[in-house]
Amino acid sequence: MADARLSPRQLAARVGVTSKTVERWLADVALTPHARNREDACRALGVDEEMIWPHLVKDRIKSGHDRELVRSYPYRSACPSTLWGELIAGARQELFFAGYTGYFLWTHVPVLSDVLRRKAAAGCRVRFLVGDPEGEVTRNREAVEDAALTVSARVRTTLRHLRALTPAVEARFSAPADAVNHVSLSVFRFDDSALVTPHLASLVGHDSPLLHLRRQGDGGLFDRFAEHAEELWGRGVPVRE
Repeated sequence: MADARLSPRQLAARVGVTSKTVERWLADVALTPHARNREDACRALGVDEEMIWPHLVKDRIKSGHDRELVRSYPYRSACPSTLWGELIAGARQELFFAGYTGYFLWTHVPVLSDVLRRKAAAGCRVRFLVGDPEGEVTRNREAVEDAALTVSARVRTTLRHLRALTPAVEARFSAPADAVNHVSLSVFRFDDSALVTPHLASLVGHDSPLLHLRRQGDGGLFDRFAEHAEELWGRGVPVRE
């Protein structure tokens, strides 16, 4: 305040609070004013917020496993389709699509089959784990969703794409005993990044939330979801012709 040549009373007048309020700010460094008051105070003093309330910086910085969460979306459809393309394009070693149908991928990423074929030719492992279109869990999910484009139809569309990519791309059905766990959680891995969708109640995939994760160390969120997908893959069964 000295640099700005303002007294507590003058600052209070600029911010629109009482001088007692400003005095409390000065007396208790842990006290954090409302965001609008902080903004007005910084404008009056000509300084950045972090200079007056440095603990706010620490509060905003993610630590530990929280660092792995890049961004969350309330709906998968809110995630830009360009992100899917960027993550696929950036992968060098591992592309693992463990969604129950995988149908939407070809609508999100232009010429996806060509991209996957080139990735596989360059040495990237490309895998798809999909649900059995004739399985009991698929039939049950169709009854729950009651959607015009059924779960089995979406899976079969994906299978047609995958047959054209054989043998460059590996594909399996989730085992019957694992199908209920597969249909409720989709994991898409791109090297050390992942997009994860937990499916809610009767909602279809694009109406369920999505988490964008980036691996930062052992035992974090990324590893937990990646291990889940690998476990399902390990018990997966060959795709029927």
